[in-house]
Amino acid sequence: MGSGRMRRVDEAVRAVLSDAIARNLQDPRVGFVTVTGVKTSSDLRHARVYVSVLGDERNRDASLEGLRSARGLLQGLLASELKLKHTPTLTFCYDESVERGMRISQLLSREEGSDG
Repeated sequence: MGSGRMRRVDEAVRAVLSDAIARNLQDPRVGFVTVTGVKTSSDLRHARVYVSVLGDERNRDASLEGLRSARGLLQGLLASELKLKHTPTLTFCYDESVERGMRISQLLSREEGSDG
């Protein structure tokens, strides 16, 4: 499958999951979650879903646990929304890039402040 098609599949999966998490999940463990990206295997059997979570490490762990327990529901919603050869098995991962970017920004701000 071409890389352009895979990007479109990844983006479609990301959009459906973002909407499903916001509208359909009632689990109190799942806090403010943003789906930052999806990486689907070329055979469409697996999808790694990257999420960022607002809050501390405890909020992050609880949200990830809630997402993992809702995997079946989310996969079912994905199957009903997207017509794919296979509905991928979802794996939820914390996306550290947002946190890393904030740390870099803080470090750069400190450097600018100490130059003056």
